[in-house]
Amino acid sequence: MHTSPPSSSSSSNPAGCASGSCQCAATALALATPVPCINGIALFEFGQNPPLEALQELAYAELLRQEAVNAGLLPRHKGLIAPELTDTERQVVETMVDGAVTTPQPTAEECKRYYDANKAQFVVGQALHLRHILFAVTPGVNVQALATHAEKALLELLHTDAHAGRFEQLAAELSNCPTSTQGGDLGWVGPEHCAPELAAELFHQNHAQRGNGVHTKLMHSRFGFHIMEVLGRREGEQKSYTEVQERIAAQLTLQSRSKSLRQYMSLLVGRALVEGLDLEGADSPLVQ
Repeated sequence: MHTSPPSSSSSSNPAGCASGSCQCAATALALATPVPCINGIALFEFGQNPPLEALQELAYAELLRQEAVNAGLLPRHKGLIAPELTDTERQVVETMVDGAVTTPQPTAEECKRYYDANKAQFVVGQALHLRHILFAVTPGVNVQALATHAEKALLELLHTDAHAGRFEQLAAELSNCPTSTQGGDLGWVGPEHCAPELAAELFHQNHAQRGNGVHTKLMHSRFGFHIMEVLGRREGEQKSYTEVQERIAAQLTLQSRSKSLRQYMSLLVGRALVEGLDLEGADSPLVQ
């Protein structure tokens, strides 16, 4: 007796059909992908696809809302999708956080120690005449190969046989910065005009290279790898501790506040059932 083979639409292709152009499989995959939830409350409606940064903000906002509900500060939400907080509700949440997060104030000794260890940060009027060759890190680039390429160019410039004008030539050939047409010349630059990573290396570090010339190591910033050369420098004026004491206290207080907030949010994450999203959790108490 002849038996027909089972229908592919009912067994081998549960997504719906065998057509490569059909959207059935994509739809089935989307249906199978859970919407991220905090304690069973979805962070957004099905079909939406917020970027990771926005998704994390939604998660932290929902964690705080649920904490306020548990504390009896906000009414319970009857839906299964996280609600958007009103201005009044946001104020309630902010007040709750202010009451829960302790921000230790820095002592005079801590401020003085910070000043002594970071005097270079409190020099005003300093500037460097810089030129650079930028090897930009872009999506899809082989970072290791790019770094090797940059190191090779740096070694050539540091070699005693490097002729005058070679920096300008390499900048024109290799640099991904618009200044490549001017030999990489950035002009006079202060720490406030640099990417923070470069400012730290060029101005703020106690071990920052002094004098003029090509820096002996490759510098790395959010833009990529840099070969840096100092053509001139203005030393600036060192501010005394008394002049910057209040600024240091405010800076250390802000750092302390940020750390306490991270600990607080980490504690909430550790208590919650977080599904479909990786958040940094903690089992430790807020104050350590």
